Parts: sequence; C-alpha cells; structure tokens
Amino acid sequence: MTSDRGLDGIVVGGGPNGLAAAIELARAGRSVRVYEAADTVGGGTRSAELTLPGFIHDPCSAAHPLGIASPFFRSLDLARHGLSWVQPDAPMAHALAPGRSVILERDLEAMRAELGRDGDAWVRLFGPLVREWERLLPALLAPVVRPPRHPLLMARFGLPALLPATGLARLAFREPAARALFSGLAGHSMVPLGRPLTSSFGLVLGLLAHAVGWPLVRGGSGRIADALEAEARSLGVEIVTGHRVRDLAELPAARAVLLDLTPRQVLAVAGDRLTGSYRRALERYRYGPGVCKVDWALAGPIPWLDPRTTRAATVHLGGPAGEVATAEAAVGRGRLPNRPFVLLVQPTIADPTRAPAGRHIAWAYCHVPNGSPADRTAAIEDQVERFAPGFRDLVLARSDRSAPAMEAYDANYVGGDINGGIGDVRQLLFRPVVRWNPYTTPDAGLYLCSSSTPPGGGVHGMSGMLAAREVLRRG
Repeated sequence: MTSDRGLDGIVVGGGPNGLAAAIELARAGRSVRVYEAADTVGGGTRSAELTLPGFIHDPCSAAHPLGIASPFFRSLDLARHGLSWVQPDAPMAHALAPGRSVILERDLEAMRAELGRDGDAWVRLFGPLVREWERLLPALLAPVVRPPRHPLLMARFGLPALLPATGLARLAFREPAARALFSGLAGHSMVPLGRPLTSSFGLVLGLLAHAVGWPLVRGGSGRIADALEAEARSLGVEIVTGHRVRDLAELPAARAVLLDLTPRQVLAVAGDRLTGSYRRALERYRYGPGVCKVDWALAGPIPWLDPRTTRAATVHLGGPAGEVATAEAAVGRGRLPNRPFVLLVQPTIADPTRAPAGRHIAWAYCHVPNGSPADRTAAIEDQVERFAPGFRDLVLARSDRSAPAMEAYDANYVGGDINGGIGDVRQLLFRPVVRWNPYTTPDAGLYLCSSSTPPGGGVHGMSGMLAAREVLRRG
C-alpha cells in the first residue's frame, strides 16, 4: 500500500530487468509501481502470431541459457506461474559446410568424439569453468569493476577471455570444426572477432551450453514475461501498461525511480535531473550493430543436408571461422556482408505446441550496421538454402523486421541493437559510464537497471536485481 509520502519505488519499463527490479524491491516489503509503454509487459520476451494463426513466434529472444542459469531466475519459483523449460537434444549446431554440421553437445565428454583432435583441447578449456559454474556465473554477471569473490577462478576465466576470439580459436584449436564452433559462439558479441574480449562471449555461451543447456520456453518466450508479471503481482506490485513515461516530472512521488531504459531514453525523460559530466557521458554512449530478423511459418521441418543438425534448436549458419569473422568485421565497418553470419532458432523441434500439427516455425537474424534499413531477408534465406536446399519451398508465410523496425517494436533496441549498447572493451568494463556503481546516478533517487548496465544484454534479470539491491542498501 502506498504511504502518504508516496511509493517506495517506481520502475519505468516492464522488460525482464524492470520486472526483476520490481520483484526484488517487493520481496523486501517495498511498495512498487511499474510503468510500461506497451499494452503488455515483457520487452524482448514476448510471443505472438506474427505469420499465420496458430503459429506462435518469439519476436525477439527465443533460446535462454542465461534465463535458466541466472541467479535471479533461480531465486524464484516461476514454475508455479506456468513457466516450463524445454531442452532440445543438443544446445547448438554450427553449419560448417553443406552436409556437415558441428554439434555443441551438452556433455563435455561427448565433445571429445565430436571434435576429434581438438576434443581434449575443448574439454581443457571449458571443463574447469563448467565444474565451477555455480560459483563463477554470479561473478560474470556482476559489474567487472567489483573485486571478485573467487579471484583464482575468475583468473581462470579472465585470461583467455581477454583475447580476441580469432586469436583464442587459433591458439586453442587445430581443426576447422572447433575453430568455427567457438567463433560462432563469440559472434553473439556483435563485435568484430579480432577485437579484445570477444572470447569472453564464446566462453560464457559455451560454459552455459555444457552447464545448463540452451533451453526454450514451452509455449513461447512470452511465458517468461507472464510468469514474472504473476510473481510481481503476487508480491503486491502494481503494473500500469499502455503508459509511456515522457518526463519523470509526470510521475507520482517515490523514494526511488529505476529506469529500464538505455541512455538515449534516459536523457529524454530525465530532464534537468541529470546535468554536467554524467549527462555528457551518457550522450557519448555508443550503440552496436542492429539486427535484421525474419520469422517463418513452415509446412515442415527444415531439410538440413546434415540430418544431425535437427538435434539442435539453435543453429549458426556461418561456415568456417574465417567466414564468420569476415562477416562480423564487415558489419563493424558499417557494411553489409554478401554472406552474413546467421543465427537461427527452430523452436518446434523441441516444442511442437508452437505450431499446428505437422507444421513448424523458425526465425533467424543477421547483424547489420546500426540503424541500417536494409532488408536482408533474401541473404538470410540464401544462407539457409545453402545448408538446407528446398527450405524456401516450405515457407507458408514470413514476417521480417529491419533494424529500424526492431527499434519501433522496442525503443530500447536503438538502431536495432538488441544488447542495449556495444559490448566492446570500454563498454563491457564500464557500462554505461565510467563509474564505481553503474546502477546509480548523481541524483540520489534515480537508478538505471536496463541492459545498458552490467551484465548487459540477455534475458537474465540481473541488471534489475542488482539495481534494486543498491536501492535497498541505501535504505
């Protein structure tokens, strides 16, 4: 119940981080209200019939290794609100050449057989991290500037993580298969793979694949938002949808306001509450490449030339490591590669509830320069056809979104950047500005909790949880 002096907390933005912040505050007995501009909460975790009736697509996120592993999610019983994880037979496949895919197995020992001469090297690289994942992951999802609780373990991760992905792939592995597999993992960074710290993305995603898998959500990613909303409401959180906050001055009184917004939106709504050097630092915040995404309703399963590919819901269409690196480097230079690195998810191989009987859905995206209006549907489908001839014949309907359309869908995706800002060295270490506590601002009652704060993009709720804990720490 709101006291005479106002709410304890207001959260602007009802994505996973905003809902996480609200839940964390409410668990501590605080009164909280969430304002969400869209008609439903969820941000990047929604589901919708984008193509045909009965075909349930995920407009944004689909595979959720960070979701199932996140300390925040693990602290909640979301199953009581209907959330159910679905594990495909293998976390991921990388299409190395037509007719040959490399499978990222959940079991580390199975990787020895899968990678041949590089099997032992893969296990040496990932084995120690996987064994300690429950101690390691909270440190990886916290601000980098904080002293680690387990310094030796962090050093085991951090030394190879500092390297460019292209460099670590060459140093650690001898064969094209392992190098391509690792490069595809690192390609999620949306940063040219020759840059420092891009290996960290490959290490984290590989670690998660072996530790917890790359699961989907039964019925669609929107079930995550539904479960978080139900949990928040059960704790007394008030959620107001269809209300876009254009100026913080319009909000009722509250002891703390938490913004699940990226710096561009923060500057737009904060007015004169942020001035001086902090405001100028936010103005210098940089966004990374955007994505162009296509969703398909399919008459049947994707006809991969290598049938083993069907074991994985997530498939990287990249070819050899050099091809992945070349495509990502082109995007980093503001160009459109002829053969983009394509990230594809086919949910219905593990969750047939998403489509009518015998039918399937899939989606894929590629990286494009920030804000590029280019429609890459043909280039994406060419890549699918390369490894699955006859794919286009199965397409019943498609829905595509350019980078600007992604931003129109969710204002936090500035220029189509789904990670809330580029994850290069500076913004991976100091996000969104160089500041000991990234969740606070010079205004004592104003906090940031979006993916533009540590640990960055992904459905994990950690940015919201950590920001809320800072509010609670300060009373």
